[in-house]
Amino acid sequence: MASKLNYRVDVAGPAGPRFDEILTPAALDFIARLDNAFAGRRRELLDARRLRREKLASGEENLEFRRETRSVREDSTWRVAGAAPGLEDRRVEITGPTDRKMTVNALNSGAKVWLADFEDATSPTWHNVIDGQLNLFDAIRRDIDFTTESGKRYTIGEEPATIVARPRGWHLVEKHIRIDGRPVSASLVDFGLYFFHNARQLLARGSGPYFYLPKLENHLEARLWNDVFRLAQHELGIPQGTIRATVLIETITAAFEMDEILYELREHAAGLNAGRWDYIFSVIKNFSEHGADFVLPDRAQVTMTVPFMRAYTELLVRTCHSRGAHAIGGMAAFIPSKDPEVNKVALEKVQQDKEREAGDGFDGSWVAHPGLVPVCEKVFDAVLGGWPNQLGKLREDVVVTADDLLDVASAGGEVTEKGVRANINVGVRYIDAWLCGTGAAAIHNLMEDAATAEIARCQVWQWIRNGTKLEDGTALTRELATTFLDEELAGVKAETAGEHRLDDARAVFAETALGEKLPSFFTTSAYARYLTDLG
Repeated sequence: MASKLNYRVDVAGPAGPRFDEILTPAALDFIARLDNAFAGRRRELLDARRLRREKLASGEENLEFRRETRSVREDSTWRVAGAAPGLEDRRVEITGPTDRKMTVNALNSGAKVWLADFEDATSPTWHNVIDGQLNLFDAIRRDIDFTTESGKRYTIGEEPATIVARPRGWHLVEKHIRIDGRPVSASLVDFGLYFFHNARQLLARGSGPYFYLPKLENHLEARLWNDVFRLAQHELGIPQGTIRATVLIETITAAFEMDEILYELREHAAGLNAGRWDYIFSVIKNFSEHGADFVLPDRAQVTMTVPFMRAYTELLVRTCHSRGAHAIGGMAAFIPSKDPEVNKVALEKVQQDKEREAGDGFDGSWVAHPGLVPVCEKVFDAVLGGWPNQLGKLREDVVVTADDLLDVASAGGEVTEKGVRANINVGVRYIDAWLCGTGAAAIHNLMEDAATAEIARCQVWQWIRNGTKLEDGTALTRELATTFLDEELAGVKAETAGEHRLDDARAVFAETALGEKLPSFFTTSAYARYLTDLG
């Protein structure tokens, strides 16, 4: 189609049922307008992100609270826009991909909010991206159902969860939509299609267009989102400040700019969220050349109670509440099992984790399965009482320094062969599922998403890079890790049936975990190589 902007917008992805309802000329023109306005800034910010990471990794730059934004942090007078209709109470949020079954189940789960995820919980196949938009389109209009294989039909109940959509991060592109031959930002595609089709309908139903923003690394990237919001609202004639955004603090650099990120988004900001695995993944990426002080132990040992993680989450609560923003806790990924003993142990851990968050002042938390909604709800009910949140709990007792955030050695622990193998096993299993089109995969009684594979492969790379010794004194080398990889792959193959892409998964894992350099994300190259269908 020829855009009103004299840009040529081409849809290169294959047609699917009802795709034309989402990929309308007007919707594509709207995306072209956003891309025309912001493509250059996005590229500049990504270049700056890469350069800064190189400087931090080499030690050329130290990570600290920015001097040039000190006045923003020290000004106690400004506040964010805060809650909007349907976001006042966020004590339980359920996360998951936007397939039809999850859409119905999440909205009916009893959670206050559903994070409708186009990012880490969605494998970005063309079908998943557009079908997900269709499912949200239908759900918002209360015109969606799901029928099981046994013939049982499910529809949306009377009090569905509030939808908060999470677009893909700034670093990703959507190769199936091109403007003048170049792929468009995946962030703008996911945001643009959802906002264009649903903003007015959401407002008419007493809600609004709400978003989770992933992978931000600094306040300038938040400023870009704020400008996108302003232009989008202007283009559709929607009042400025209607959008609400919650930012995931899942990079170590963003942890040093929480005030600044909220400030840049203040007319649209609703809160911040603590994203555990991506945060640890970011620590490793940014300090990859800093030696033993930044080498982390087995993934299972890096809990939210280790000092440097406690510093991050407590600073998040204090920052949010001082600005009138919600603080949302991390994911409980457990999937209820048929084994009562497995359930008992796991649910006790989930409850303890949520009790810690509620006690720290978080206003709510995430779960990955409807079966965990009552557990999380009960914990927050006990703390909140009749209040919808804990914004009055200012946590002025919290004082966090740069050294506290960077005290990675405080995690303690050790690296074991079991831990290395566990990372390889779950990494290969997840990447296999992702390549087959599943972004939220049930693995070893946990609902895993792309962040799991990122931290798993990143840790293996870090251990090899530092010649880390296992519990028996053996140094982890590339050769030994390759042996573990092949053995784990053989084991996975022996117990799996049906359609899989395990050899491709092995190739992706080896390329992103066993090479000389640590790729920023496994998803960027794997998407281009395996998920782009331009036929």
